[in-house]
Amino acid sequence: MIHGRKVLALLLPLFALAAACSTGSGEPDEKVVDIAGIVSPKDGKNEFIGGLNQIQQDGWLDAELAKKGWKARWVPVPASVGGPVVNEGFAARTIDMAAYGDLPSVIAMAGGVDLRLVVPSRTGSNIYLAVGDGSTARTLRDLKGKRIALHRGRPWEAGFARYVQSQGMTLGDFKIINVNAVAGQAALTSGKVDAIVLIQAEAYVLQEKGLARILWSTADAPESWKMMAGTFARKAFLDAHPDVVQIVVNAFVRQARWSSDEKNRATVLSWGTLGGTPLDAVIKDSDNNPLPWRERYSPLPYPAIQDHFDFVSDYASRTGLTRTKVDVSKLIERKYVDQAIRDLKLEGWWTEAK
Repeated sequence: MIHGRKVLALLLPLFALAAACSTGSGEPDEKVVDIAGIVSPKDGKNEFIGGLNQIQQDGWLDAELAKKGWKARWVPVPASVGGPVVNEGFAARTIDMAAYGDLPSVIAMAGGVDLRLVVPSRTGSNIYLAVGDGSTARTLRDLKGKRIALHRGRPWEAGFARYVQSQGMTLGDFKIINVNAVAGQAALTSGKVDAIVLIQAEAYVLQEKGLARILWSTADAPESWKMMAGTFARKAFLDAHPDVVQIVVNAFVRQARWSSDEKNRATVLSWGTLGGTPLDAVIKDSDNNPLPWRERYSPLPYPAIQDHFDFVSDYASRTGLTRTKVDVSKLIERKYVDQAIRDLKLEGWWTEAK
């Protein structure tokens, strides 16, 4: 497994090259907001996933930033390392904003990075526990003492831990093998582990190939158990350039409005096939979301998200992922989304969750 620091060391020269290219026009005072996002391979190159790619490509954000003499520089982060690399960028101040997950953001804050969640994402990703196809396990307790592949420190860890806790158990009741999803799936299919924790459509891909069986998922669990993500900003950057952050938030809310329109459902689902995931597996995972299509993409903060981050913060400190418990009571900064709703005339498009 390639660790975040090693990947960052490999990526930093590329980031520096991108910066040099972007300022090659001889304008040393050019102002740039660096936005990190997850990329996935497509046609031999990496592409930003889902709505991030749409925001990057449609030009609206660039045009709005240019009016203030700014530009966006997109920082690609491989899905295999995700959070650790984003956190390194936040700490080094080479990243100003990022679209990524819950547990890594709490780990960043525990490390001294003051973050604010400026655009929540209502669509929590389902978490799955899958066992080998020939496994006799039918419940979590059947796996006690068994080997479970789980990429530690990634967003899906907290949701799985919450399920384990609900069953009166802890991760210590299992032999946790810390590997990324790709290596974990190979280990499961070769019999080197007994189960694996995955997100979204990955478990269905294995199940449809006859290589695994889904034992449990967050499909029927409380909303706060799902993996949650959103767009975060460094507090220092937010305080220094609130007008720039507002423009970026407007772009994300504008994209959320497009994705939440039922007529665009097929296109949005197709984004899940980036990296080669079959569409039918993406659809099966999507069908496990009980929320109406429009509300899945609501950027409005909702009660479950605060409960979720409270649990994540507590879990991270209890298990030693962070040295101290992070105060997440002020993490969600709502005013930017509210302003975006007004700027884009989207009042009433999404309903307030109760």
